[in-house]
Amino acid sequence: MNPYIKSLHPYPFEKLADLLSDIAPHPEKELIKLTIGEPQHAAPEFVKDCLAANLNGISKYPLTKGEPALSEAIAQWCRNRFSLQSLDPKTQVIPVTGTREALFAITQTLIDSKGNDLIISPNPFYQIYEGAGILAGADLHFLSCDANSNYQINYKEVPDAIWERCKLLFVCSPNNPTGSLTSLEDYAFLIEKAKMFHFTLVADECYSEIYFDESQKPLGLLEACQKLGHLDYHNCLVFHSLSKRSNLPGLRSGFVAGDANILKAFLLYRTYQGCAMPPHHQTASILAWQDEEHVLQNRNLYRKKFKAVIDILAPVMPISHPEAAFYLWPKTAMDDETFCRELYQQESVLVLPGRYLARTVNGFNPGNDHVRMALVANEEDCIEAAQRIKRFILNNTKTQ
Repeated sequence: MNPYIKSLHPYPFEKLADLLSDIAPHPEKELIKLTIGEPQHAAPEFVKDCLAANLNGISKYPLTKGEPALSEAIAQWCRNRFSLQSLDPKTQVIPVTGTREALFAITQTLIDSKGNDLIISPNPFYQIYEGAGILAGADLHFLSCDANSNYQINYKEVPDAIWERCKLLFVCSPNNPTGSLTSLEDYAFLIEKAKMFHFTLVADECYSEIYFDESQKPLGLLEACQKLGHLDYHNCLVFHSLSKRSNLPGLRSGFVAGDANILKAFLLYRTYQGCAMPPHHQTASILAWQDEEHVLQNRNLYRKKFKAVIDILAPVMPISHPEAAFYLWPKTAMDDETFCRELYQQESVLVLPGRYLARTVNGFNPGNDHVRMALVANEEDCIEAAQRIKRFILNNTKTQ
């Protein structure tokens, strides 16, 4: 057995199940879950119609590289969305079966399991970054993003000894769970460091289309490359998905784009790994990437929910509107695990303790005394959940 498997941490939702194993939600209130970042808005009807009309695709083996028409649709979307002068669909784009497996797979491609390689990750973070690193045999170096730094990472504090060992740096922008964005200044710094120390920037951008101001779209890594004159995208990769953008998490459809040399090696790896997107999923994905109206409607739904929920919660807890993504990351007046357990018992609302999404480094866990709330349910349920959380906070404040 792979010895690294023993080093994997329990997944956050496994920890949550253990935390709640000896208690039950309030019996007279329907449970509302704000834990999992699984979109609940309706999938576009035209995508479902396309899937149904192209089921004959299951009779064919899909190409690992994907159909040329899909790669072209993705490249065109990237050029439009991020104002790119060029992106070659033949060499700089690979469709993937969702970003989860692709983020894991790129780590196996880039890391020398027999070396002294190191991965830099934000903290808190999406658990795949850590798990992929552990199973690749790399060391992990976590960079805290907490309230003291307005949930931004100070990359300039990282010593050269760390950069020298780094082979892969994960950027999550918009960030899960904080909702913060990586600036052009930070990307400029990271691109220069990547050139100097020969590591790869891996930008997880799967929340890039959930934002709140149409005039302020989140900056992407390839867009930053364009602005900085880094036109070959050397050492830079972006990962995108239709899951959040188009409410299609079950379609398992995304892409990787950027450095052609890295993608050539990544395609070879995937030829053996065997994760190829089904043909009818590819056909439906083309339509999804070519349509923006359903994405705008999706954003408008999130805007309404965030305004309503924040208006309810702001008077009783420190809470701020994220720059993007669909999470709230408020601080709690009590221990985050206690907050989660008591809220579950008293109000039948389920949130995720922040410590489960982060690691303790030098005695400090940046997720402590935070909870993650995913505003993915319908507006009515999100408002009801917020009202219950407010009541819970007021009731428990009185008893302290």
